Amino acid sequence: MGNLEMVEPTSELVCIGIADIRIGISSSDPNLRIGLDEDMRAFSAPLDSPDLSLETYWRTLEDAGCGGQKLFDSGGTWQLYFKDNAYWFYCTAPAFGTIPYKAARIAHDFSNGQVFLNRPFFRIEQAVYPLQYPLDELLLLNLLSRGRGVEVHACGIVDSTGDGYLFVGHSGSGKTTMARFWEKEPGVTILSDDRVILKHEQGQIWMYGTPWHGEAELASASRAPLKHIFFICHGQRNSLKPKTGAEAAALLFSSSFPVFYCPEALEFTIEFYGKVANQVPCSELSVVPNPEIIDFIRRQPS
Repeated sequence: MGNLEMVEPTSELVCIGIADIRIGISSSDPNLRIGLDEDMRAFSAPLDSPDLSLETYWRTLEDAGCGGQKLFDSGGTWQLYFKDNAYWFYCTAPAFGTIPYKAARIAHDFSNGQVFLNRPFFRIEQAVYPLQYPLDELLLLNLLSRGRGVEVHACGIVDSTGDGYLFVGHSGSGKTTMARFWEKEPGVTILSDDRVILKHEQGQIWMYGTPWHGEAELASASRAPLKHIFFICHGQRNSLKPKTGAEAAALLFSSSFPVFYCPEALEFTIEFYGKVANQVPCSELSVVPNPEIIDFIRRQPS
């Protein structure tokens, strides 16, 4: 990798807030203007006291790794190494071969770091969102895993009454269809049609929207207390089958995004899902794909 010397901080600053976790992003280079992409603008946050502070620089990057310990390889889009007491995320794309178009050095405690953009791969006349997916989600997952919460592959719905419903499922299970049915209902908020964050606060489980939406492109920066978890699947009729503690926790874990390369984070995630499964009613929901499912859900006892 090329020269990574630091420069004086900051003349430009933006901040994102997802599930009450803030990431501040700065640049002191007048030729590196930073901003937020369209999906992230609804998650813009106040600039004070970020949980993770990042400085952004142009650099010429070489192959990933450079002698560090490889912790994870996604198989095409990002790699994670640990070296010099810091985590290094390298973002790659097939068109660029093994050369990263972006790298991030994050302190071992995830309090601060730097993002290095490989200048030849960017149009410098345009503002850049340095954490463009998948880096923003990767950083948030690591911050969550430090005892703060989890992210689930799910559709999150807030009914007009304020009740929060979580529809958990893998791709093709019907999350997007469910979101589109509920979207037409007055007073309903779709937190996300694909990825939702869960946190334990004020003695109950809360769910938060994320910017990482699915095909329906529905996302909200809102939150709601979680009333019921539904593991959705296609069926011949709308029906419910209760799922209890250990079984429900295992289903949640199988639809989540755990930080596998950190034993402490993995232990927290498993314990957290056990808490969720014991505190929130969970059911397998067989669904006939039509809007009648909304009334069926609303008729279920609290």
